[in-house]
Amino acid sequence: MSVPVSNRPSLFSIELRTAQWAKLVEWYRSVLGLRVLVRVVDDGYALFEAGDTRLTIISRELPGEPSVRWSLGFEVVNLDFIHSRLIEAGAVLVDPKVHVEGFRELIVEDPDGNRIRIFSWPEDHV
Repeated sequence: MSVPVSNRPSLFSIELRTAQWAKLVEWYRSVLGLRVLVRVVDDGYALFEAGDTRLTIISRELPGEPSVRWSLGFEVVNLDFIHSRLIEAGAVLVDPKVHVEGFRELIVEDPDGNRIRIFSWPEDHV
């Protein structure tokens, strides 16, 4: 029996816990360019718009280690622009790679070591 579309869960947000809350909030805002929806400094809470989903950054003294089991994937229109911003921010990364499917991708880590995949499709991609 299938679940009707209206009853399926919708992913609201991904939560990142960090001991470097201010640094991570600034990185996602200024380097990746995500829009801050809510920022509560005293509570160490920030909610970002990330397309149809949101990214939440929460301050924790002992956030745990970054996982190698997952990565955050962001689709962008202009990969070269983001690549330049990452270089200006001092990120360690390699030049974007072109995949056989036609998209370009680069992989970088945020200041906490979380793996970030950033990709874009060619302009003529339908």
